[in-house]
Amino acid sequence: MAREPVSSDRAPAAIGPYSQAVRAGGTVWLSGQIPLDPATGELVDGDIATQTRRVFDNLTAVCAAAGGSLADVVRVGIYVMDLGDFAQVNAVMAEYFDAPYPARSTIQVAGLPRGARVEVDAVMQLG
Repeated sequence: MAREPVSSDRAPAAIGPYSQAVRAGGTVWLSGQIPLDPATGELVDGDIATQTRRVFDNLTAVCAAAGGSLADVVRVGIYVMDLGDFAQVNAVMAEYFDAPYPARSTIQVAGLPRGARVEVDAVMQLG
């Protein structure tokens, strides 16, 4: 099966040897997004809710570049530095998704790139 890279200038450029997303058939695998401002490439200032909104805005842009939207996402992986932020991250996710909600995991990690407090990856199904 052919793999097709997906990218959007409305989301931060990859900061390593990977694609923002890859389409394989009707499935789009979205790389993890951290709260980088796509215009500056810098981490956004603010609390966990502000950072989480930036992450979901970045994912929204990559979904659109692939021909879909967050409504097409079937799985989300959330990585947080502090599970104490879980309620706020959960509340922000609820702003971006409607039922039926995607499957999800939430994992506390020891560190994230650039000092981010949250990272989210996703799988989107099209067609």
